[in-house]
Amino acid sequence: MEVRWLDDFIALARARHFSRAADERNVTQPTLSRRIRLLEEEMGTTLIDRNSLPLSLTAAGEVFLAGAEQMTRIARETKVRCNEIREQQSNRLTFATTQTLYLTLYHSVLMPFSAQHNLPIDLNLKSTSWVGADFVNALSQGECDLVLCFWHPTMKVARDLDDERFESLTVAREKLVPVTANDEDGRPLYYLPGQKSQPLPYIGYYENSFMRSVLDHFVQQQPEPPQLVTMNENVHSISVKAMIKEGFGFGWVPKRLVNSSLEHGSLSLAGGEEWHVPLEVRLYRNRQNIQPNIKQLWALLEDALASQSLNV
Repeated sequence: MEVRWLDDFIALARARHFSRAADERNVTQPTLSRRIRLLEEEMGTTLIDRNSLPLSLTAAGEVFLAGAEQMTRIARETKVRCNEIREQQSNRLTFATTQTLYLTLYHSVLMPFSAQHNLPIDLNLKSTSWVGADFVNALSQGECDLVLCFWHPTMKVARDLDDERFESLTVAREKLVPVTANDEDGRPLYYLPGQKSQPLPYIGYYENSFMRSVLDHFVQQQPEPPQLVTMNENVHSISVKAMIKEGFGFGWVPKRLVNSSLEHGSLSLAGGEEWHVPLEVRLYRNRQNIQPNIKQLWALLEDALASQSLNV
C-alpha cells in the first residue's frame, strides 16, 4: 500500500466520481480504478459502492476514509519534520581538529562562540587522531568545512595549507614549553640543557606529527644544543604529557595543555623562556566552499578577532 493510493481514495471519496477524481490526481481513470481495486484487495472488502450515482462509500469505506485521512496527515507532517532535520543537518558546519586543540580551544572557545550566534557545528571525531596530511586531504575533498590546527613555518602541513585553495585566520597564539615532573621536594626532575655525561630523557614526537619538524628545527638553532636521549615518541601532545607526568622524561607540549598542571604543581617548566617555541593556531577553510553558514561564521570570527572579543 502506497501513500499516494490513500490520496487517490480520499480524492474519490470527495469527488464521488472516478473521472473527476482522476483529473484531480492527474492520472488516467483506469490507473485510479486499478489503485482503488488494490486498496480493496489489501483491505479484503469493498470500499466503494459502484452501483450508486454518484458513487458512495460502503460502511467499510467510511471507516477506511477516516484512517486514510489520518495516515496521510501523519505522513505529511513526518515528511515536513524530516525535511527540517535534513535542512538543519545540511547547514551544520563540520570541524576537524587535533586532540589538543579540541580540549584547549575548540570545546571551550569555538563551540560556545558558534552557539552564541546560532550557527551549529559538529566535530569530526575521527580527526582527533589524524596527522597533518589527513587535514589537508579532508579540507580539499570537502570531508570537513573547517580545520583548526597549529601553524609554524617549518611544518609541512603549514606549507600545504598556505596555498591559494585555502584561506586562514589566526585565532590564537600558543607556545611549546618544556615540562617535567617534580621530585619529592617539588623540584623539576629535569632541566635544560642537560649535560653530555648525563643527557636528559626526552619524550618526543613521531616523524609525521605536527610538532616534530618544529622541535627539530628549534633544537638545531640553539647555540648550546640540549643534551637529550629519546626515551619515547608519540603523535599527540596529550600522550607526551601523560608520559612526562609519569616521570619518564621531559618534553615540549602546548602551554594551554599544561596550564592547570603547572598551576597545581604536578608539572614544572624544564627550562627558561629561551626554550619556549612560539606557535600559531589557525583556522582554515576551502575558498570554494560556498555554504552560507561558513561565510557567516568566518565574518563573525574576523570581527571578534579584530576587536579582541574572542576569549582565547
